[in-house]
Amino acid sequence: MKVTEITNTEFTAMVQAASNKLNKNTDFINSLNVFPVPDGDTGTNMSLSLASGYKYVNKDVSTSVGSLCSSLAKGLLMGARGNSGVILSQIFRGFSKSTENKETLSAQDLADAFVSGTETAYKSVMKPTEGTILTVIRMAAQAGKKTAATTNDIVAVMDAVYKNSKIALKKTPDLLPVLKQVGVVDSGGQGLMFVLEAFDDVLNGRVDAEKGEYQPTDAEMTEMIDAAHHQSVQSKLDPDDIVYGYCTQIMVRIGKGKEVDRKFDYQTFYDYLAKLGDSLLVVNDEEIVKVHVHTEHPGKVLAWGQEFGDLATVKVDNMRLQQETIIENDDEKDISSPIQKAESIDAKADQPASDTAIISISSGKGLNDLFKSLGVNYIVNGGQTMNPSTADIVNAIQETHAKQVIVLPNNKNIFLAAEQAAEVVDIPTAIVHSKTISQGITAMLGFNPENALDENQKAMEDNLPTVKSGQVTTAIRDSNIDGLEIKKDQYMGIADGEIVAVDDDLIKTAVSMVGKMLDDDSEAITIIWGDNANERLADKVQAGIIQLDDELEVEVHEGDQPVYPFLISVE
Repeated sequence: MKVTEITNTEFTAMVQAASNKLNKNTDFINSLNVFPVPDGDTGTNMSLSLASGYKYVNKDVSTSVGSLCSSLAKGLLMGARGNSGVILSQIFRGFSKSTENKETLSAQDLADAFVSGTETAYKSVMKPTEGTILTVIRMAAQAGKKTAATTNDIVAVMDAVYKNSKIALKKTPDLLPVLKQVGVVDSGGQGLMFVLEAFDDVLNGRVDAEKGEYQPTDAEMTEMIDAAHHQSVQSKLDPDDIVYGYCTQIMVRIGKGKEVDRKFDYQTFYDYLAKLGDSLLVVNDEEIVKVHVHTEHPGKVLAWGQEFGDLATVKVDNMRLQQETIIENDDEKDISSPIQKAESIDAKADQPASDTAIISISSGKGLNDLFKSLGVNYIVNGGQTMNPSTADIVNAIQETHAKQVIVLPNNKNIFLAAEQAAEVVDIPTAIVHSKTISQGITAMLGFNPENALDENQKAMEDNLPTVKSGQVTTAIRDSNIDGLEIKKDQYMGIADGEIVAVDDDLIKTAVSMVGKMLDDDSEAITIIWGDNANERLADKVQAGIIQLDDELEVEVHEGDQPVYPFLISVE
């Protein structure tokens, strides 16, 4: 079967098939986590990221493959979750750059796009590591480039890309010793291989390019993303206190339509909308501008958009009505909302007490309350089991209404999404690279509302090495890591990313882990118990730690965090 071009029909089907394949294989990809802990989320992150990308493609009415590639890149950018999702978005960002202004793709175009995607992905990572998704895309792209030099058959090029992604995936354990040690391939590379396999299936006719495997409705796609806490803001404020009551979102096709009488200029476009409300987000390229704004005059927003192009999508929500519904429901629903405002007696309206707002990412009412008590203004619900998307973090930054923002990811797998969000927004935003909840808490001690943004970022990051972070959880499979035999359902103590204690008993595991974390300078211990533990068990851990050293100061807090019965810090 020889194919010499990819049209909009084939490309849309390729993205759809890839989204479906990731969705079906989410649990398998998650299971490839190196540590046998119940927080493997690579499959979830990649699936939700690509679902967002497909949603954008599906709404793009253009027949140009270049336009569809751009839409895919935008959707992936805004929906990217975790490092794997962000790297996937960067691959297709580079892919999109290479396919600009192309109505269809030739075999050479396809090969060049994968090479461009590889280059962009490598540049997006500060210290690229071989044996990961980067290796898989690099080797796959090289094979595609080599094949395109000898044929104009797109199927042959895609076959080479896919087959070599499989070869590269099998090599990841040889390049990254920890993968070989636990007997798995790289989870991100596996996810990418599924994407390339789906592309290959479509071009080979194994998936109908007209119908695809399964066509989700818009409602189903929205539900998939909303299920992961995408773009929803809830807080227990009085509906009458909402100054701008209509959340208005439009997407404008620049220069298209009968009402166009202005040449698009970003600043002119932005400045007018800024006068109509707040929480303004304007993202554009040469062809499309997307707007999110809270306003009392949604009609004016729509009319303004039409002066520059036709309206591809329009969404207007009455936030006062939504808030009335929220208040009528159980108060516990606040816990599940993605962004929570931290109430402060010093805060006025939506403004933080200082010019700087702080956003923390965490999961669990107790943890959220703890961060709020330390001065955090907004909480984005997420963490190990559900990394927030770039859009979630962008929305939180916009919702602060602050002059500048600091974000505490509290998880290294959220760093890239947070950094992408900082690049997208207009508000100056600094990322404090807290890898754990314990580091996030310690970082807050370095915040001074009188300091400049860069001064606070430095002071808060300087605090990070002063704390050791421990986590206790259960093993989801048998494993052998660094000489430790681990059986399914045993408890594991993980200190700063290294498994240091394994036992059938929860208390013994926690105390043993702390014993490995102590040194001559250790003074204070903080125990935070989660929803799989209770205060009685926490008290037993406290007693065991005091037996190790009765001069230690030990505090106990309720965190309500999932996955980890105990989070324990040593300072």
